[in-house]
Amino acid sequence: MWNSRHLCLCYIAMYNYLIGLDGNVNDLIKLYHLHVAFPINFVSLKINLIDMRKQNLIMSVVLLLVALSCTTTSKKQQEKDFVRIENGHFLRNGKPYYYVGTNFWYGAILGSEGEGGNRERLCRELDSLKSIGIDNLRILVGSDGERGVAAKVEPTLQVAPGVYNDTIFAGLDYLLAEMSKRDMLAVLYLNNSWEWSGGYGQYLQWAGYGKAPAPAVDGYVAYMNFAGQFVCSDSAQALYANYVKDVITRTNRYTKVRYIDDPTIMSWQIGNEPRAFLPANKECFANWMSKAAALIKSLDTNHLVSTGSEGKWGCEMDMDLFEKIHADPNVDYLNIHIWPYNWGWAPKDSLQENLEKAKRNSKAYIDEHLAIAKKYQKPLVMEEFGYPRDGFRFDKSSPVTARDAYYKYIFGLVTEHAASHSLFAGCNFWGWGGLANPSAEHEYWKPGDDYTGDPAQEQQGLNSVFASDNSTIALIKQANQELNETK
Repeated sequence: MWNSRHLCLCYIAMYNYLIGLDGNVNDLIKLYHLHVAFPINFVSLKINLIDMRKQNLIMSVVLLLVALSCTTTSKKQQEKDFVRIENGHFLRNGKPYYYVGTNFWYGAILGSEGEGGNRERLCRELDSLKSIGIDNLRILVGSDGERGVAAKVEPTLQVAPGVYNDTIFAGLDYLLAEMSKRDMLAVLYLNNSWEWSGGYGQYLQWAGYGKAPAPAVDGYVAYMNFAGQFVCSDSAQALYANYVKDVITRTNRYTKVRYIDDPTIMSWQIGNEPRAFLPANKECFANWMSKAAALIKSLDTNHLVSTGSEGKWGCEMDMDLFEKIHADPNVDYLNIHIWPYNWGWAPKDSLQENLEKAKRNSKAYIDEHLAIAKKYQKPLVMEEFGYPRDGFRFDKSSPVTARDAYYKYIFGLVTEHAASHSLFAGCNFWGWGGLANPSAEHEYWKPGDDYTGDPAQEQQGLNSVFASDNSTIALIKQANQELNETK
């Protein structure tokens, strides 16, 4: 406690400091040290032994100290706001963070004022998501390469190596600014092993490996054999590294906040479903993932880094490879994806009949990867999963009975693990279709169509959750309410 004796000592100390002031930089340092040593309000002291010039100097320094104090407080608050990991658990604002989020891959495009942009819809979508408790969105930074390629997302962001369509960057800036207003978090992925946003194939094409096969035309085997070269290509990886630097070092034009200082970003992700694609490429793949994680961390120490991996399924069915890339000290948490239809657990003609099998296999897949998470004390997020609409239909009016049952099961696992403070920290369903109205004339996306949760290579409505899917919306809202009660 401060008493009169302490105050007298402070006054004497201040007097001795002040009578020696000459108004130079050293005097400012003295005053700062005095402010730290004696945290009292000395502006109000009536010291008649100094002249007006010195009083003005004191006032200036005090204002400077106040500014420094505010800056320090702001910085500490900002550091608190970043999602961080402690003892294997996500912490947000000092509290455990478990979540049910979604994939919103087209968010940056929607935020653009150029082609494809619709800021009114974007804000309505964000409001809808927030209203059902969703505060975690997984988002594509941007697609790569020329336009007019079958099954590729348009407009593209990186039209040539290091050459950008700034309207998409503006869209990303606007998206992050609007998410910040709503206290939402973004997981931003920087690459893609698949063709729908350029990714692996486009970087190889730019690096001189020839034209990338189009899976819709040439088949996925041809594409994967070609794309697998990326993880062993120094030249293609160098182009990716340049892009990563250009993105992470940006400053948001609307908020004036550097990306590296923006708590709205939860995590930078190396890519969407990065793969080796061929068993012979596994060592190259692990080396590239390690280099990419280190690069991101070297640019930004504030944010988490994640892989975007599917899990064992994306690691050539090799759990040792999955463990290796997630044991890396620059990788902060583990990712998995689960696709019952795509992986043959629930064929399109028996989605309801194979529902229980899909649940069993999903739990086993989660548990298998959760064991690795526990070994390294890192959180695990199931950041992609989906289930088709009943009868494998795509129109918004078709029922979602099997999907709802599968979602309810997955959400239940998340809430159970949250209640027991497990390392299974959350999920992002794929994907949010929201207010979109897919074309009734064709199944696959074409320029000018609404963006849905389904990228251009998939039937529009296949996995999308629309705002009109009331039963699914209710399940999402209930799950997030339960998670909020466990915090």
